[in-house]
Amino acid sequence: MEFAKRAETDAAGRRAPRGGPVCAVLLAAVIGPAALLAVVRSVGLDRGFVLVWAMAVLPYLVPVLVLAAAAALLLRRRGAALCAGLTGLALAAPMADRALPEGGAAGPDGPRVRVVALNAHFGHVDPERIVDLVDRHRPDVLALQEVTPELAGGLREAGLEERLPHGVVRAAEAAAGGAVYAAHPVRDAGDVGREIGSLAMPGASVEIGGAPPVEVVSVHPFSPRRSTIDRWRAGLRALPAPEDDVLRVLAGDFNATPDHAEFRAVLEKGYVDAADATGSGLAGTWPAHRPVPRIALDHVLADERIGIAGFEADGGAGGAHRAVVADLVLPAA
Repeated sequence: MEFAKRAETDAAGRRAPRGGPVCAVLLAAVIGPAALLAVVRSVGLDRGFVLVWAMAVLPYLVPVLVLAAAAALLLRRRGAALCAGLTGLALAAPMADRALPEGGAAGPDGPRVRVVALNAHFGHVDPERIVDLVDRHRPDVLALQEVTPELAGGLREAGLEERLPHGVVRAAEAAAGGAVYAAHPVRDAGDVGREIGSLAMPGASVEIGGAPPVEVVSVHPFSPRRSTIDRWRAGLRALPAPEDDVLRVLAGDFNATPDHAEFRAVLEKGYVDAADATGSGLAGTWPAHRPVPRIALDHVLADERIGIAGFEADGGAGGAHRAVVADLVLPAA
């Protein structure tokens, strides 16, 4: 009995760790990579395919680290518990900011505009369900990605143009097409995607009474696969910044989250993420059919001069992505 008690203490009289080397290795296998990813995220070093995908699921590491810290404490491994706790805090801090709505001074006092964005999943989303989405939210602007010629025709037959009669449509096969539909007159503002040989990312300058025109871009860079990681990066970098005489809104499937350095670089051009501003920044949008792991790939980014009054994600269209809905307040003309 006396020997057993002595075995549980070290030379300094402290309680010895439990679990043996196997537990130590398991803790290190969890905490070590998580700490490395926290460093990568903090300094924006997510350059390669593996790190880019790791950043996408970073929020799910926080509860894992909480469990690792609790396990380390139970096993009397204080160093491991401290490391897990500090790493969890480093990852949780920017995520907590996304979960808290922004306060502050009153915003613009111009007209309100509702923007809805949806990835139509290779054109496979039922046109009737897209029209139902429009009837449910009554947007001023609808930004669609992956618009095929068949989907564009189906939307006409389903009555979308009766609800949103104006638009810029760049239909193409598979995932290459995109469109912006609007309830207000529009002017074609070009296609930043086609300009760089990428997927369609058409822009429409929307004329809204009582406010300056606002240019809405339907965003859809390539997904960051091994063969397309450079094109993913190029697509995000090509997104235009707001200009003195041009209000801009970027809406769609960015194939990126706020934990990606390239996405944060887009924000730094002069945009605010509607989800973050309303405390919904952790709301995942893909894949729509399961809650975990669900990643926040779809966003509405508004020019900093535009106010943000609301945001929600809606999975009712039935595609692989949830639609994102943002209520914006434009500056008065």
